[in-house]
Order: sequence, then C-alpha cells, then structure tokens
Amino acid sequence: MKSIICEKPGKMIIKDEKLNNEIPKDHVLIKIKYIGICGTDIHAYGGKQPFFEYPRILGHELSGKIEKTGELVEGFQHGDKVTIIPYVSCGDCLPCVNDKPNCCENIEVIGVHRDGGMTEYLVVPYQNVIKINDLPLKMGAMIEPLSIGAHGVRRANVQQDETVLVVGAGPIGLGVARFSKLLGAKVIVADLSEQRLEFCQEWSECDETIISNENIIEDIKEMNEGKLPTVVFDATGNRNSMEQAFNYVNHGGRIVYVGLVKDNIQFVDSDFHAKEITLMASRNATLEDFDYVINQIRDGKIQESYFTNELEFKKTPDFFEKGVFKTNKTVIEI
Repeated sequence: MKSIICEKPGKMIIKDEKLNNEIPKDHVLIKIKYIGICGTDIHAYGGKQPFFEYPRILGHELSGKIEKTGELVEGFQHGDKVTIIPYVSCGDCLPCVNDKPNCCENIEVIGVHRDGGMTEYLVVPYQNVIKINDLPLKMGAMIEPLSIGAHGVRRANVQQDETVLVVGAGPIGLGVARFSKLLGAKVIVADLSEQRLEFCQEWSECDETIISNENIIEDIKEMNEGKLPTVVFDATGNRNSMEQAFNYVNHGGRIVYVGLVKDNIQFVDSDFHAKEITLMASRNATLEDFDYVINQIRDGKIQESYFTNELEFKKTPDFFEKGVFKTNKTVIEI
C-alpha cells in the first residue's frame, strides 16, 4: 500500500509499504477514501506542531469503508461507510472517567502521536469508528474538523441572542460560526482576508464580518449596539491574536481558545480580573460532538462547499512543498 510520510519538517515522501492483514481483535481495517488537510498537518510539516515526533504519516480528518473487522468487533461489516474519531484515549485516567476523553492524560491522536490516514489502509479501534452509510463519503471527511468547532461552542455554552465574535475564518472558525448561528446567537466573524470573510458569510450565514485591524473594537461596537460580545472564540492559532481577545470580550464574558499555538500567551491580570473573564481551552471533540455534527449534516444544515479544493493523493507532497494553503479546506481523494 502507498503511504505519505512526513520524514522531517519540510520533507514529505510517498512510500510503498506492505499491508498487514492481521489486525487486533477489537480493531477494524479501513480503506481510506478521503483525507482532509488540517492546520495540524500544515504546522507539522512546518515543524511548528506541539506533541509531535518524526517521521509520521499525517492525516486525521478521514472517511472510508470497512475492509475487515477483528473477531470481537460488533456492529460493523465489510463495505460500511465510516468516519473516524482520531483521538485514542486510555479509558482509565481521571478525564476519561469523567467523560472527557478528548483531553485524556494519555491521549494518542491519529496522525499526531501515531501514524494517520494519509495511507490507503488504516487500522483503528472500532470504538473510534462511526457508521455514515447514509452520507456521502466526501462529507465524512469534514465531520472531524467541524466537531472541533462544535466542541468549542458547547464548551462556551453559547446561548440564543447573545453576541459571539469568532476571530479567524478558516476551517475551524467556520464551524464555530455556523454552530453558534444554529443556536440562535448573533455571530460576528473577523479575519484579515476579505476572501475568507466572503466565503464565511455565505457558508456559515453569520450576521456580520469585519476585517481585523486597529479599528476592530470600534467596528464590533458599531455592529452590536455599542457593546462588546459576551463570547470570543479565537480560531487563529496566532499568539498576538489570542492575546488581543482579552480586549474584545465584554465584562463577565468568555474567551475560548479553539486554535493552538506553540508559544506563551500573556495578559494583564488586573484587566482579566476587572472584567471577570472566563478563559477556556477547547481541545479535540467527543462522540457527542461528532453525533451532533452528523445530525446537522443529515438535516441539510451543513454545506458540502466547506471543501474548496480537491487533491489527488499522489500530488500531496508537491502541494505541501508549494505551501499555498489559502483555500478554506483541501481534501485528498485516494
């Protein structure tokens, strides 16, 4: 089988490997069909991804078909269309016991801590697989990144009619904006790119978009009856942007970091206390989030246009080498 291996930062190759048909009793063998390219993959290729070691097969936004099941596997059969929850948790640590496997103390993320889905076949614990026989396989590859956004929105406990600011109109920010809107919030999205904001307006149906510049606070207030938002999501993974979020949120509000940066974040404690800000990290997603996203897709509330670029498997190394990642979401088809 062919696999795409990131050997070290800036070097990616396609390699032929032998397929091992012997799988653990509680695992399934999946023929991968679609792979979404994530910011995690881009940062790993650039040497900027925390929790990462080389060489590694990237890819964790996945869909495919069941090829083979282990002896103890129930509920799946050959040919089932599936998506994959790429977060493999231990099940024993305190977060797992408290129903927070997304931040398991011993978590291994497929495509980060262990080899991922940029390969023709992948062996996965069956507990990490969800059937999607009634959905297009291509849309199956968008479920994981959208679940990241859905988890952040659930963490923030977004309420109807409150104002939400989403900073960053990339793939994750799009999901945050869409799911906040579906809950009845007023949604403002900020980004540096007019092109991204135009796409976001159409795809997420957000209420307002603004360019991130020195006038952003005044622009936000003008759009929101003179008030700052009660929830600010930062989906940029940019240190400066994440620090600025403290200036955008209203007193008593919440800041949620959905983006991740390998750096230190600083803020003025007196300002933090004066506003009594709640600061939250949002990591990965849970089965509840995946089920929610799948149901929204089934109900026709998610547009397939989330993918704006399609790539042949064999051209993936060249795509990363060129480093042009300005499209919303690229999906690889095997």
